[in-house]
Amino acid sequence: MTTIKQKNTTSAMNDDTKPLFAKDYNVYINHTDAGGIVYHANHLVFFENCRRDWFTELGLNGYFLQTDSGEVQHFVVSQADLQYKRAILLDEVISVRIDKVELKPASIIFYQSIYRNLPNHSTTETDDSQLLSSTKIVIACVQNLVKPEPMSNDEIGSDKQDTAATTPPMRPIRVPKKLRVTIEQAIDEQVNGQQ
Repeated sequence: MTTIKQKNTTSAMNDDTKPLFAKDYNVYINHTDAGGIVYHANHLVFFENCRRDWFTELGLNGYFLQTDSGEVQHFVVSQADLQYKRAILLDEVISVRIDKVELKPASIIFYQSIYRNLPNHSTTETDDSQLLSSTKIVIACVQNLVKPEPMSNDEIGSDKQDTAATTPPMRPIRVPKKLRVTIEQAIDEQVNGQQ
């Protein structure tokens, strides 16, 4: 397992550690409710966009990877633990960050945060009074499986239909080597840059 060492392992927000990645996003009307406050589920959207933008910066082609044999591997969120601190408002500019990443054999754990981006602050400065939300998101690496073939009329109502309906369309797999190596390099660069 590869992790970034920090003083507080449950929350990177209280450290002076530079985030692995930070990007500013504008808050538009489609992100908000009728009162101009970002709808709670859209915090997840901003976190997702940040992860995707980081993967793009690392030269990875998003969440869908294809093996040499043509099998499709991708990621699904298997756990999300969010803490809402303050409202995000219409027309604000927010800094969405990846503070810490842990690599597990078949998953990646992201610790992320959203800060209000004030004109006199850089995107890497942390001010806990401007912390809007934080999260721990676990994404699992999975591989698509061939869908079960249609059943005949004779099998309808049988136990086979129940089994086919519960067969998962994907299975967990190890994090692909290229992705693991790329993320480990990004973590090493960040840790070495702070020493």
